[in-house]
Amino acid sequence: MRPMRKPGLLGVSLLLLLPAIAPAQEPHALIQAAVRTELAANQDDHSRWRYRDEERDKSSVSTVVETDNGSVKRLIALNGRALSREEAAAEEARVQGFIHDPGQLAKQRKDGAADGQSATELLQMLPDAFTWTVTGGTPAEVTLGFAPNPDFRPSSMQARVLGGMAGEVVLDRKQHRMKTLSGRLTQDVTIGFGLLGRLKQGGTFRVERREIKPGLWQITETHVHIDGRALLFKSIGQQQDEFQTEFTQVPNGISLEQAAVLSKTLK
Repeated sequence: MRPMRKPGLLGVSLLLLLPAIAPAQEPHALIQAAVRTELAANQDDHSRWRYRDEERDKSSVSTVVETDNGSVKRLIALNGRALSREEAAAEEARVQGFIHDPGQLAKQRKDGAADGQSATELLQMLPDAFTWTVTGGTPAEVTLGFAPNPDFRPSSMQARVLGGMAGEVVLDRKQHRMKTLSGRLTQDVTIGFGLLGRLKQGGTFRVERREIKPGLWQITETHVHIDGRALLFKSIGQQQDEFQTEFTQVPNGISLEQAAVLSKTLK
C-alpha cells in the first residue's frame, strides 16, 4: 500500500479482482484477504496523480503532482487566502530549486521508500497483531473491530504503537479493499522503559481511502492525534488533519519540469 499517504502514521492504492466477501466469513480470514489484496495491488499500481492537498493543521493548501522521479508539491493558499504575488514568486523559486536539486530529490525518494516499507510491514502485521470480530456490514461493505492481541510480540517501535491500538476497519466486499482504518491507543506506549518517551493513552488515527477511478484507490483523508513526551520534555506527538481531493490522473513518464507546470493549474 502506498504510505497511508502520508500518512503521519498512516495514508494508503491497490486492486485484485477477487470474489465478493461472504457475509458469514470468519473475520481473521477477511482481514488476511484484504491485506493480500492491498499488498499485491500496490505492486501493480503505477498510476500517477495530480491532486489538491489541504493540511488543516497547517492552514495550508497545495497542489501535488506525482512523477516516476518524485512528487512536486506547490503551496497555493495559506491561512485561508491565496498567496500574494511575492509569496507565489518565492514558492516558484522553491519549486524550481527542488526539481533541480539532486540532493533534495534523492532524500524524497529515500523517505518515500522508507515510508512504503513501513506501510508494507504494518499491513503484514495486521492479521496477527489483533483479535478480530465482525461488528457490522451492508451488502457493499463489512466492518471489522480489532483489539490488541496479548500473544503478539512487536519487533519495532511502530509495531508497538500499532499493536497498542483498538478500532475498526471497513472493507469493500467486492474488491477486498480497505476503505477506512481507525484506531485509538488503549494504553500508554513507553519508549526505552519510559526513560526516552511515552505516547499517551487515548491518541487516535483515522485513514479514509476511496476508489477514484475503476480499480484505482487513493487515500483521501488522514487524521492523527497522538500526544506524548520524550527525553528532556520534548513533544513527540503528531497532530495531522489532511484531505486529498480533485484527483486527476497524469501520464506516466512526465518530467519534473512538466509536473512543476501542471502544479500551477489546480486551484
